[in-house]
Amino acid sequence: MNTQTVRPIDVVDLLPVLDRKLIDLMKSLTPEEWKKQTIAKLWTVKDVVAHLLDGNIRVLSMLRDHYYGEQTNATTYPDLVDYLNGLNADWVKAMKRVSPTMLIYLHEMTGPSYCSYYKSLQPFDTSPFAVNWAGETQSTNRMHIAREYTEKWLHQQQIRDAIGNTDLMTKEFFYPFIDIFMMGLPHTYRNISVPNGTVIKLTISSEIGGFWFLMRSDHEWNLQKSNTSTPSVEIIIDPDTSWKLFSKSLRPDQILPTVTILGDVKLGEVALSMVSVMA
Repeated sequence: MNTQTVRPIDVVDLLPVLDRKLIDLMKSLTPEEWKKQTIAKLWTVKDVVAHLLDGNIRVLSMLRDHYYGEQTNATTYPDLVDYLNGLNADWVKAMKRVSPTMLIYLHEMTGPSYCSYYKSLQPFDTSPFAVNWAGETQSTNRMHIAREYTEKWLHQQQIRDAIGNTDLMTKEFFYPFIDIFMMGLPHTYRNISVPNGTVIKLTISSEIGGFWFLMRSDHEWNLQKSNTSTPSVEIIIDPDTSWKLFSKSLRPDQILPTVTILGDVKLGEVALSMVSVMA
């Protein structure tokens, strides 16, 4: 049996590239496109741009400048999600009075500092924030930065999806995103007990996707990039469906007709419940 354990991909050098693409995208938007509805429920393109700006400023304020401002006493994951959703909604509401031109300007001012801050960190030092959706109670900076990449990719893709632009659906940008998202698979299956040696294969189709294997060993689930054992089930999802599903923009019942499950269907359907964002 040939296996390779999955570890968080190093994406720190992709952050400024992604940021530059966002700036270029924003500058290309028409007045009508700024108002378009995105898949992010109540948010327009402009609202998503504002949310991305909040990410820059929040990281620089809290992590670089050690200024936390509002803090939470949340003790459970749902309480933490509710707190973060409240912060996000407050910011987006306040930004409705800010023009697209000002939003672009503020992104140009904060984006490079955001990227430089993450580049300055030691990758394997402990991050102040754990990546909860991966089941971690303590994370390295490298894992935290990986999570930040998925946030940046996801929200920029929501904008592009709204206006019919596919520039981020490439091996260079999409594959790191989905590879990081897959680190939520072991946590998704944490309450599923099956015999040791059971293998689940998840395939994201096309040349921009890939294969991931979840193997049960020593009564734990281990995520791998390769495995020569015959899987009990293979789940096949197309890239466009995958980013929407695993970010909770779509739910399993909405995408079942587009998904192929070969083998143990009940075991395979658990994968469709994975949510690799704080939601």
